[in-house]
Amino acid sequence: MDSEINIDLSQFHDVFFEECSEGMEIMESGLLNLTKDSGSEVINTIFRAAHSIKGGGGTFGFFEISDFTHGMETILDEMRNAKLSVTPEVVELLLAALDCLRDMVQCSKDKQPIDQESVSELHQRLEDFISNSAAPATPAAAEKSSPVSEVNEQDAVTIWNIAFYPNENMFYTGNDPFRLIRELHGLGDLEVTVNHERLPAFSNMDAQSCYLGWDMVLRGNVSKGQITEIFEWVEDDCELEITRQDEVIEAAIESRETRAIDESKVGRRRTDKMATSGQELASIRVGINKVDGLVNLVGELVITQSILSRLCNDLGMDNNEKLSECLDQLERNTRDLQEQTMGIRMLPIDFAFQRLPRIVHDLSLSLGKKVELKFSGETTELDKTVLEKIGDPLMHLVRNALDHGIEAPDVRVAAGKNEKGLISINAYHRGGNIIIEISDDGAGLNLEKILNKAREKDLVDKNEELNEAQVSNLIFSPGFSTAAVVSDVSGRGVGMDVVRRNMTDLGGTVEVVSKPGKGSLFTIRLPLTVAILEGQMISVGDQVFIIPLLSIVESLQINANQIKAVANESELYPYRDEYISVIRLRELFNIPAEKKDESSPGMLVVIDLGGRRIGLYVDDVIGQQQVVIKSLEQNYQQVPGIAGATVLGDGAVALILDVLGLAQYSRL
Repeated sequence: MDSEINIDLSQFHDVFFEECSEGMEIMESGLLNLTKDSGSEVINTIFRAAHSIKGGGGTFGFFEISDFTHGMETILDEMRNAKLSVTPEVVELLLAALDCLRDMVQCSKDKQPIDQESVSELHQRLEDFISNSAAPATPAAAEKSSPVSEVNEQDAVTIWNIAFYPNENMFYTGNDPFRLIRELHGLGDLEVTVNHERLPAFSNMDAQSCYLGWDMVLRGNVSKGQITEIFEWVEDDCELEITRQDEVIEAAIESRETRAIDESKVGRRRTDKMATSGQELASIRVGINKVDGLVNLVGELVITQSILSRLCNDLGMDNNEKLSECLDQLERNTRDLQEQTMGIRMLPIDFAFQRLPRIVHDLSLSLGKKVELKFSGETTELDKTVLEKIGDPLMHLVRNALDHGIEAPDVRVAAGKNEKGLISINAYHRGGNIIIEISDDGAGLNLEKILNKAREKDLVDKNEELNEAQVSNLIFSPGFSTAAVVSDVSGRGVGMDVVRRNMTDLGGTVEVVSKPGKGSLFTIRLPLTVAILEGQMISVGDQVFIIPLLSIVESLQINANQIKAVANESELYPYRDEYISVIRLRELFNIPAEKKDESSPGMLVVIDLGGRRIGLYVDDVIGQQQVVIKSLEQNYQQVPGIAGATVLGDGAVALILDVLGLAQYSRL
């Protein structure tokens, strides 16, 4: 009985789009590093990525993506066969086509119509370039060309024996053996023999597993390169043997063996298959929603464990040796489970760096500058949520460095510098935090110009004296810009304040140090994860609050009489060699004084806001604690000065303070 098994390929679409994204990143990285002196491996890497996207598009029915990528693939093939030179023009064309391809993939993913006008325009440019660049290969090019050109120059028909045995899980990767066989058929005269020795009993069959193999004979003016190109998409998901018949006959004469595949080879194939089928996959793809759900459950477990330990202590049960051992073991296991679970969400920061080379490339051309972008610490890991939110701030900082920092080539040469500027990005771990440094060797910040502009915009009082660090950090003020002309790059007063806001939302900080004529250094400090926070517990009245430890400089025991009011109704406290503004949390949150004497010593928690410091006046500092962050906005509503909430060991809810939000709310 003949029957056709229909497989719903839509279940593989998400995997295809992810692989498209990875492939396009590989293509972009390769194109940005592609020069006439690049080795063939760079072009081959770009070609393989394009070929994979083309093959996947055809397999899953995204034929517009497949057809468009075919034009890019043709140019890349000409380049790798040395028939087409690598020039800035062809690189820019391929980058423009890659942008168009990225839009096509995104539209297909979102199930939105593709911009046919843009696609047609780029497709025509690709075809025109191919037509205008067509030229016979030189002898030198022929020596460098792939096996495709070697055989195509021959008129004789070549006979190829092809043994194609897919892995059982080939269908799960979205590949179709019959599509590959159809492509082979298009190359010449094809004879196909089906091998069904791996076919199990009907009751043991899996409709989505591939049990068949194919032994084929292909006759035509065909090279081995043309055949391997068809199977390139599935080379890791099958056993493939391609031999030319005359080579097989010669080998048979020498060894007095027949050309046919004997039983030992078939048996070996089955044995090898059994050997690999029992091996576990090195990795699996898991939806981020499942990982987030697991992280939330582990967070609840941490809270429950903390409450249980506190309850046993309050009831005096901690004297029970056996119970104490169990609680200690539970705490260790909970901590280990928490670390392992958080590790699942950790990704290398290189994912956030991938957009930057293209930005530098395009902006350098636009501004007429020469810039080298250098990375270090790309493998440094941090939470996926943090990773997703630092992309735009990094982009702003790099664009700012290129636009405002790096000088034009002639200006740099006149200043005794290399005409090519340098922007360096370094990432590393320090304690429980990640540090990201963005530096450039440009002109540095013009502190006098910044201060004058700040006073002009009433951001700084005309008589107020600021040190260099305070002046430098004025660039993070909302609406601040020193650009004389508004452009697509800068001048609208947005960007740097967004950088600081995003960093603060993640519980981190950003600050800048600059030297005139030498360059600038921006330093970002972030927690490794936004799900768990290292915090300082403080008390105000009968309320407990959490302050992110990363924001605290130090805590001081002071007397309230040392706090002095000034004319604009704000209060100052003499701290080191300066006066810092003070926020009384009791008054800000309208917390009753109860029995506490306001004249008794309190605690001042000094907070760093990126070059500017303020003091939070509290009743007492309780201690440090790692807390699980709960979103207040999702569970209640957004509250100015509050970043979230957590559950303490006694079951009470404590609010986590947003120190920058508090300063802005208090108009400091």
